[in-house]
Amino acid sequence: SGQDTLDEPVTVTIMRDLKKVGNKLLQVLHPKGDRHVLRDWDLWGPLILCLTLAIVLSIRAPEHQAVPIFTGVFVIVWIGAAVVTLNAKMLGGAVSFFQSVCVMGYCLFPIVVAAIVATCIDYIWVRVPVSIVTFVWSTWASVAFMSESQIHLQNRRALAVYPLVLFYFVITWLVVI
Repeated sequence: SGQDTLDEPVTVTIMRDLKKVGNKLLQVLHPKGDRHVLRDWDLWGPLILCLTLAIVLSIRAPEHQAVPIFTGVFVIVWIGAAVVTLNAKMLGGAVSFFQSVCVMGYCLFPIVVAAIVATCIDYIWVRVPVSIVTFVWSTWASVAFMSESQIHLQNRRALAVYPLVLFYFVITWLVVI
């Protein structure tokens, strides 16, 4: 913002950051909007979404599996995002590491919604269609944001998109089961 924020109250700082997170979540819900919002990366939103997903999935788990599921989801999200980002960088993508992790983290939002729905409704015939729709939505939003930064990968686009699809598929599969 170019302003001196050292003397502002903490509540003002938190509210400004929450508004930015909310704005980025809205962009994930409508990916054809202003794609430049996610260029200003932060890791607060992805951290909140990752923690929410891990907590929701560990709540559904049997008591003796809650901690391993929480840990597994947390590790899968962050290590998976790092691996997908490194793959894109090695293919010549022009996106920064943290910007890519930020985009993938924010695009988890639909899958987090599916996890919350799956926690409330235990019927498989509801969980599966909701999970499929949110998987497609997350993948579509992520590819839309990432493709803007990786324009010169046209001949290797499948190599960049496949790990992204696999990343969201694994997380969606955790929601379904």
